Amino acid sequence: MELAHALASVLEARPFDHLGLMQVIDGKGTLVRAWYPDATAIIVVERKSGKALGNMQRKDDRGLFELPLPRRKKPFTYDLKVSYGTEEVTVTDPYQFGNRTMEDLFCTPETLYKNLGAQLCHASIDDGADIAGVRFVVYAPNARSVSVIGNFNHWDGRRHPMMSHHDGYWRLFVPGLTAGTEYKFEIKSQQGDILPHKADPYGFQHAQHPSFHSVVWDHSQYQWQDQSWQQRPIKDLRQQPMSIYEIQVGSWRRHADGTPLNYRELADQLIPYIQDMQYTHIELLPVSEYPFDGSWGYQPVGLFAPTSRFGSPDDFKYFVDQCHQAGIGVIVDWVPAHFPADPHGLARFDGTALYEYEDPRRGWHPDWNSFIYDYGRHTVCDFLISSAMIWLEYFHIDGIRVDAVASMLYLDYSREDGEWVPNVDGGNHNYEAIAFVKRFNESVYGQFPDRFTIAEESTSFAGVSKPTYAGGLGFGFKWNMGWMHDSLEYMKKDPIHRQYHHGDLTFSMIYAFDENFVLPLSHDEVVHGKGTILTRMPGDEWQQMANLRNYYAYMYAHPGKKLNFMGNELGSPFEWNHSTQLDWWLLDHDRHRGCQQLVKDLNRLYRDEPAMHVLDNEPQGFRWINHNDAASSVLSFCRFSHDPADLIVVVSNFTPMPHEHYRLGVPEAGHYKVLLNTDSEYYGGGNFAVGEGFDSQPESCDGLSHSVQVRIPPLATLVLKLQK
Repeated sequence: MELAHALASVLEARPFDHLGLMQVIDGKGTLVRAWYPDATAIIVVERKSGKALGNMQRKDDRGLFELPLPRRKKPFTYDLKVSYGTEEVTVTDPYQFGNRTMEDLFCTPETLYKNLGAQLCHASIDDGADIAGVRFVVYAPNARSVSVIGNFNHWDGRRHPMMSHHDGYWRLFVPGLTAGTEYKFEIKSQQGDILPHKADPYGFQHAQHPSFHSVVWDHSQYQWQDQSWQQRPIKDLRQQPMSIYEIQVGSWRRHADGTPLNYRELADQLIPYIQDMQYTHIELLPVSEYPFDGSWGYQPVGLFAPTSRFGSPDDFKYFVDQCHQAGIGVIVDWVPAHFPADPHGLARFDGTALYEYEDPRRGWHPDWNSFIYDYGRHTVCDFLISSAMIWLEYFHIDGIRVDAVASMLYLDYSREDGEWVPNVDGGNHNYEAIAFVKRFNESVYGQFPDRFTIAEESTSFAGVSKPTYAGGLGFGFKWNMGWMHDSLEYMKKDPIHRQYHHGDLTFSMIYAFDENFVLPLSHDEVVHGKGTILTRMPGDEWQQMANLRNYYAYMYAHPGKKLNFMGNELGSPFEWNHSTQLDWWLLDHDRHRGCQQLVKDLNRLYRDEPAMHVLDNEPQGFRWINHNDAASSVLSFCRFSHDPADLIVVVSNFTPMPHEHYRLGVPEAGHYKVLLNTDSEYYGGGNFAVGEGFDSQPESCDGLSHSVQVRIPPLATLVLKLQK
């Protein structure tokens, strides 16, 4: 029989048309038709009364059964007692529900995660029965057929074919399934070829190697306790301190046996550390599910699920919840620029380039051997934006840092001539990606005005952190990759040569307020043979650490929010290894312990002194005192807040020679107290005698009417505050 052949071959695209409760022509009763491969007998039982309605007739040996009910005209809910030889199981036939669980399928593109994938829900027939189960929905418009497979049907694609309504979405409600059910999708291409089993693109949880199956999850069970954090007044984040501790969950700290901490253990150990170190935010390298450990999460497959390596979705919620209760914001890295070619993922999802550009000159990323999303498809953009929304709503994430934005904006990114396709105007801008980025930011700020976005964008693309209504891309902040590159290049040089490269440090102030910048010393700077921030510094061990302390203080005093990767605070000489924990034993040594103490005090100073952060992104918050003293390799400047009494003066000496009588112009008369000296013995420095402060004299210097004469230690920064 043709229907049985289509079902047995998993080629039936409209099983609701043929299975379940079928109305007989002219209303002369009802036919129950069921498809149960390998079954030997089936009895239909009315669910409401528990009455057996009869034995079904086997219409085909491959598993097609029928039971005519000539007196039944109204729909009713039924169970099936299915025999497999000597074994009998009772099931609620999914095909009796037809489209009854699909009425609320479509919602706004930003909230697709509430309807697609695997959703716990209820279904009912007109007799009032209310049946709990899971509704599966997957987008595969070019598929010949789709089945949901799992531990509930022996991973057999014949047993639960899904229904297509010619809109690209395949649906099926399976009664009786609960949270914890394991599943995947079995998809056949238009040519009838079976594709690698696919994990759910909208899946809330995924298993690890080797199965990579998806898992049904109930997001309604976790009870949040961060109401005070969520209800706090919305503030202009540009005027708030933002000192970010960037971590990779699996390698911050590990158990004695080498296994990583889970999310709950991480919360219990990391949060007290963050509080002690005075950071305001934690940024997590991507925790969206990813198959390969060595990608650090930057090759994600499950954009709607925290990786199960470190626990369940509720465990991750606990981590965020505890951070918020401790007053710590949480940022996650999000990767909408590319995805890996793993067969269980999005690549050639329904046998076609459904998520990626078809042309490899646009759809394949040579740097990362991964596919590039097709931003010209609204379904792809909806998918990506919905994935961002779930982190904000279900996981209470405060900020989203978008990875590799430059690779999205430019069609010729990392490509040679002839390897890329120009846009309609012959240029290299990806108009589709630009439109997507703008819409993403509008969605985030439109629905969650208390949250923020950060762009990792390494070019001079204009207006990255300007609102879309002003012609920008709409991000809240942008990583200042230019500052990071130039300042590290300067610090690498022997101090004797720094006088010839003074502009490497001063150039950043030319564009410092073009964007809302974050100054990053990220994970990218401590891997792949780059060494660490410490090992970039020249000189012997003492000079290296002195240079590092000096550099950190310069960073914190420079306008812009701050980001440091884990381990930077230890002054580690060892590159980051994602397979082990940080080298905490370094704290047994005074110089490393002193470096950690300095970072703690810099964070405290940055948080407590308004002039150090309130006008981070405004030109009136900064003024050079002297940026021309290249011969001495000394920089000096002021930081301001809205209150003149908050005046901060910073002077940095980038040579190993102290300056005994260095005259420094100041904008106001008064006593300038030393708030921080990176050469203090407290930080492992040489403790060059500086004193507790300096009184100004009415002697003009650096174009200012007053000045102070200061003693500047070698390779050190002094932070002074006006005391009236």
